[in-house]
Amino acid sequence: MTFHHRAVPIVLAAVLIDSIGFGIVLPVLPRLIVELANVSLEDATRIGGWMMVAYAVTHFFAGPILGSLGDAIGRRPVLLFGMIAFSIDYALMAAAPTIGWLFAGRIVAGIAGATYGPANAVLADVTPPEKRGATFGLMGAAFGIGFILGPAMGGLLAGFGTRAPFIAAAVLAGINALWILFMLPETMTEDKRRRFDWRQANVVGAFRPLMQAGNAKWLLAAAFLWQVAHMVYPTTWAFFGGLALGWDERMIGWSLAASGLCMALVQTLVTGRAIARFGEERTVVIGMLAGALVFTGYIFARDLWAVYALIAISAFQALAYPSINALLSRMTDPSHQGALQGGLASLNSVAVIVAPLMLSQALAFGAERGFYGGNFVVASGLAFAAVLIILLRVVPKVQVIQKPVA
Repeated sequence: MTFHHRAVPIVLAAVLIDSIGFGIVLPVLPRLIVELANVSLEDATRIGGWMMVAYAVTHFFAGPILGSLGDAIGRRPVLLFGMIAFSIDYALMAAAPTIGWLFAGRIVAGIAGATYGPANAVLADVTPPEKRGATFGLMGAAFGIGFILGPAMGGLLAGFGTRAPFIAAAVLAGINALWILFMLPETMTEDKRRRFDWRQANVVGAFRPLMQAGNAKWLLAAAFLWQVAHMVYPTTWAFFGGLALGWDERMIGWSLAASGLCMALVQTLVTGRAIARFGEERTVVIGMLAGALVFTGYIFARDLWAVYALIAISAFQALAYPSINALLSRMTDPSHQGALQGGLASLNSVAVIVAPLMLSQALAFGAERGFYGGNFVVASGLAFAAVLIILLRVVPKVQVIQKPVA
């Protein structure tokens, strides 16, 4: 594959390494919570949900700040800071003697995770508007490949104890920091930088440049509902696998790896072609509709073959977010790309706050009554609502902002 700028493969590799570190800990997290809190798996589901809330609250404030900092001082120092913070986060969790340490680690991760906005901003800096959907798809593919390797590695490392995957993740994050330090060029040129402004370093200020585009608010609303629905995987999948399917850490790890493989294939081979053929708006609908149907399928699927068939189909939901991101990026001028991506990160963090309160609790509530699909009932309803918003409210022609907006 030929890249149009040398920063692109470097950022993709950084995201790949980071997603390996993120995925590597997922298979063992439920058991670690059970061990540290001395609770049942059902109760650990709720605790895991609150840990996601702790992550998301921090992420909500950090996303727009780091995005605006990237517009002001450049992308490279912000990304470097995030990778160092991730290494500290995983080290904290590896050494955690109590459940409180896990929560502290999630707070650090909430700050570090906000660097995905500056990473997307790097791609927006160096990619023409008409090609951004395909490039953002490659970002998703890198994350997906990391999910092939990370959970599979985590399932294997679980044999050495619940702390081993966290140690490995800390090392990977440290390697990533060195990779960014020595290899990543700065892509935010001096002529496009703007002074850091606290009034724009929040979710409202970050989206202010978008408000000149008439359909932006509906697109943001659909994106928010979709993100809440999609959080059903990181928030509840490991717990769902144990409760509904009777899986151990290894089975959970392999299922996440299969999901990552399928999504990576779609994002690498299909996203760009789908956007070129159908346009971003219709590609969003295809992705969201695939997700909604798969969520519905998980409510009833209990056989191994059925679950893996749904995993294969669910890969097409990977079409949604790159298309949304490309649409919004086209509505925003070059000096505000970092703020936009930070705002999206903040919006996603609101979804992360809301999702555990809805999805984890729905799974736990149903499980106590012998029903193990409550999380996917909620996710399915949210995804179908997002599809309707896109179909009814997002107009075919996107207005592009040509001039910077103060």
